[in-house]
Amino acid sequence: MATTPETHGLWARTAPDAPPAPALSGGRSADVAIVGAGYAGLSAALHLAQAGASVVVLEAAEIGHGGAGRNVGLINGGMWVMPDEIGRLLGSHGERCLEILGQAPLLVRALVERHGIACELRKDGTLHLAAGEAGLAELRERHGQWTARGAPVALLSRAETARRTGTPAYEGALFDPRAGTLQPLAYARGLARAAIAAGALLHAGSPVVGAERQGAGWKLRTPSGSVAAGWVLAAGDAYSTGPWRIARDEQIHLPYFNFATAPLPAGIRETILPGGEGCWDTRQILSSFRMDAAGRLVFGSVGALRNTGRAVHRAWAVRSLRRLFPQLRDIRFESGWYGSIGMTADAVPRFHRFGPRAVGFSGYNGRGIAPGTAFGKVLAQLVLGEIGEAELPLPVTEPQAQPFRAVKEAYYEAGAQIAHLAAARF
Repeated sequence: MATTPETHGLWARTAPDAPPAPALSGGRSADVAIVGAGYAGLSAALHLAQAGASVVVLEAAEIGHGGAGRNVGLINGGMWVMPDEIGRLLGSHGERCLEILGQAPLLVRALVERHGIACELRKDGTLHLAAGEAGLAELRERHGQWTARGAPVALLSRAETARRTGTPAYEGALFDPRAGTLQPLAYARGLARAAIAAGALLHAGSPVVGAERQGAGWKLRTPSGSVAAGWVLAAGDAYSTGPWRIARDEQIHLPYFNFATAPLPAGIRETILPGGEGCWDTRQILSSFRMDAAGRLVFGSVGALRNTGRAVHRAWAVRSLRRLFPQLRDIRFESGWYGSIGMTADAVPRFHRFGPRAVGFSGYNGRGIAPGTAFGKVLAQLVLGEIGEAELPLPVTEPQAQPFRAVKEAYYEAGAQIAHLAAARF
């Protein structure tokens, strides 16, 4: 399960090399064993190791192999659901969760700068784009709910949105100055390097195939080794396998693809996203676009680049970009890739206790970079005794597999193809 241009596209080609993380061999012991080397697992490892805890990270494939290495690279706070809805769903945890989510992009910035992570960080904010009057009404509501909580977001006019994006296709936008963009696989590898420098041990190619209680702690088994640990943090999220696969089974996989253009000529590059913001829209089958450091436009939407989907989604992406930006009429894509967004039943993350001293967050619902980083820090604080479960941003819930999961996933994949084949999107 190697990280390749076919699975991780542009990010695999342009990220710095991953730090060495040999497969686990033999027996080890640690204060904490972390399962999964994505944003949450690596953030937890870094914060724990900095506090003096001994940490072993076990990754089934490679660092950033799952959603951490395949996404768009938007550093967003919050979730897709409205802030008030998060408060309603989470009760007494709601406002605490919203505070952490709102500040999460700033934590990402701080870690990148503190540890010198080379990941093309841009602190130019993001634009949530209004597709039609219904989209604008949604953004007005989001704006009101976030500003009531002190968030520095701004609702932009149609003219200002056109100036910032380079296209008149949208009715307005919600601008969040705390947000931004980065190279997602490079960020994951940089977090891993920082965690190793702090003393954590990382083992890729080491899927956990068994877990059992051992005294007050746990013993985890991989194909060629084992780890005895006082705590286990399950951080595989939507790509979870092995003993905590339930974290994957309670989420519907929504496929999401990206295509990256060749670096745009300077004259054209200056006409598209001149301020460097990352963008996504309010459509049900949403689209996103942002620039990378070399001036490539990364454009994505819902769908899987396999079987007939590869041709259908590529043709749709070409048509859509030409409608948005006519100056890209001769556009070609250098690479394309896709991954899976894990969606919980209510689009809100989960905190689970899998047993004594075995816990984990999951279900980032397409917002892995900032929330994953922040919730990884929260896990470290819980293990270190700096906070208790009552102070967590989410209540303890029991994991439950979603019914008809495979049917729903097939439906979403096919539905995205039908929509992109038939619809004139802009």
